[in-house]
Amino acid sequence: MREIVVISGKGGTGKTSVTASFAHLAQNKVVCDLDVDAPDLHILLDPQVRAKEAFVSGNEAVIDRDACRRCGVCFTHCRFDAVEKDGDVYRIDPLRCEGCGVCVALCPAKAIAFPEKECGEWYVSDTRFGPLVHAQLYPGQENSGRLVTLLKQRARELAKERGLDLVLCDGSPGVGCPVISSLSGAHLAVAVVEPTPSGRHDFERVAALCDHFRIPVAVLINKADLNAREVEAITELARTRNYTVVGQLPFDPAVTGSMIRRKALTETDSPLAKTLADVWSRVLEHANAPRKR
Repeated sequence: MREIVVISGKGGTGKTSVTASFAHLAQNKVVCDLDVDAPDLHILLDPQVRAKEAFVSGNEAVIDRDACRRCGVCFTHCRFDAVEKDGDVYRIDPLRCEGCGVCVALCPAKAIAFPEKECGEWYVSDTRFGPLVHAQLYPGQENSGRLVTLLKQRARELAKERGLDLVLCDGSPGVGCPVISSLSGAHLAVAVVEPTPSGRHDFERVAALCDHFRIPVAVLINKADLNAREVEAITELARTRNYTVVGQLPFDPAVTGSMIRRKALTETDSPLAKTLADVWSRVLEHANAPRKR
């Protein structure tokens, strides 16, 4: 089984549009949307949900007002200012509570419960391109790295159950915890890069992360006709670091048009569809090459 993760140093580079086209072109695969903080691949793939599970992670303190003695120990010791006081009544603001458990441990009346916290939902769905594993964190919730790991685990299990040989992931943007989880165990990272100074800088950061985990990098330069100097700089950077440039895509309003119609670009008659098909062939060739240690 091979695992390809499409990444970017920042949001808005065209990563999800590229992933949707790859999902259309790929055979025998499970598609996985790992951008759980702001998922959007489902908009293009129009999934029919077959299974839904709550994502439970961490704990949240809750004060039992009947059992509370109004001593104020929790209020005094909460370093996150999550305990609020209204007269002699104490309550915990769920948006401030970090789930550290100090108030639970110190409460002399044992009046503070510490239930597990539901942070979002994750799904296994059917799409016109095959199975999709995806999720949605509730607003303001954390632990997205843990949810990404859960999704990848389920996608791998699903691929094994159905005899599929590819897991194609739309990774999280940036270089934070969810990106590290997105890259874990991947055979290839496809970095979608914009030819701007900030785009090159963000690409360098996420590429360094891939280098740290010894994951090969394939580079796809999007909107390549807008800045020839930066395209040259990114290409030279890829050459010096032994990354493979698998293609360049020009700026084209057809990309936005296909998004509006909730279609992958390769489902349209745009000339870019052929370009993306060629890019996908090179990506597959790179992913199937023996991995250097």
